[in-house]
Amino acid sequence: MTSRKTLCDALAAGPVSGPELADELGVSRAAVWKRIEELREAGFGIESDGSGYRVVSVPDFCGPAVEYGLDAPYRIEYHDAIASTNARAREVAKAGDADVVVLANEQTAGRGRLDRAWNAPSGGVYLSVVLRPEMTPMEAPLLTLAAAVATTRALREAGVAAGIKWPNDILLESTGEKLVGILTEMEGEADRVSWVVVGIGVNANVDSEDLPEGATSVREQVGDIDRRTFVQRVLEGFESLRTDPDAILAGWREGAITLGQRVRVETSQGAVVGEALDVESPGRLVIQTDDGEVRVHAGDCEHLRPV
Repeated sequence: MTSRKTLCDALAAGPVSGPELADELGVSRAAVWKRIEELREAGFGIESDGSGYRVVSVPDFCGPAVEYGLDAPYRIEYHDAIASTNARAREVAKAGDADVVVLANEQTAGRGRLDRAWNAPSGGVYLSVVLRPEMTPMEAPLLTLAAAVATTRALREAGVAAGIKWPNDILLESTGEKLVGILTEMEGEADRVSWVVVGIGVNANVDSEDLPEGATSVREQVGDIDRRTFVQRVLEGFESLRTDPDAILAGWREGAITLGQRVRVETSQGAVVGEALDVESPGRLVIQTDDGEVRVHAGDCEHLRPV
């Protein structure tokens, strides 16, 4: 854990003295003062009295703001604008780092599945989590499901009636308009993962007219949200789920809008049409077709109108 995250955690716990911070961070009191000043420059309101340093206000949206009070072991690398958080996260992963979240207010060259363009205007939530999990490449799709569950729960907590569409989209339940896209990338060998990047793009505090047809935003549904708190809820939920496959699958079934639907899934072997029955580890969709049950590992899913 970085010293800034440790500092934020200590300040979030209540008033703390300079000597206590110096001991916890393993630095001098002068270095503590310098890091406190860096937080003030980032927008924190920090007072100092006989009981020590005390945070009285937190900036709206930046790396230290998200780290402050975050109950998950992630360092936040924030960018006001960046070409792609996933591209930057791949660089971080290849450099050997882990447990880093690349977070941005805007993406200028965002990409989705199958290298499709992803509109990412200012005011959204665009983040990519860099992990080095103990799992095989076959198990990695569980992380995509975990991200979908955590993000859907955070949206519902914010008042948005969101649901998960297999395999990696989150939609407005009433209209089917897209709110969130998730893109997971990885590198590894046949029996182990070297690194995984889980990218999540949320149409948060943006105008719907800035989004492509078929998409909507959180702003359009419930007004602007506190993006700092929202990101914390997503990361905390993801961290609590990502090593528990049973909890991931249970949460996905609870949040899914695909199950029970008549669907058409375009796969590399052709189209599969039928009723979506279930999702199985590590993310297979079970479809009841006219010829029996079919398990689909990947593909583009379309919800069909009932016959």
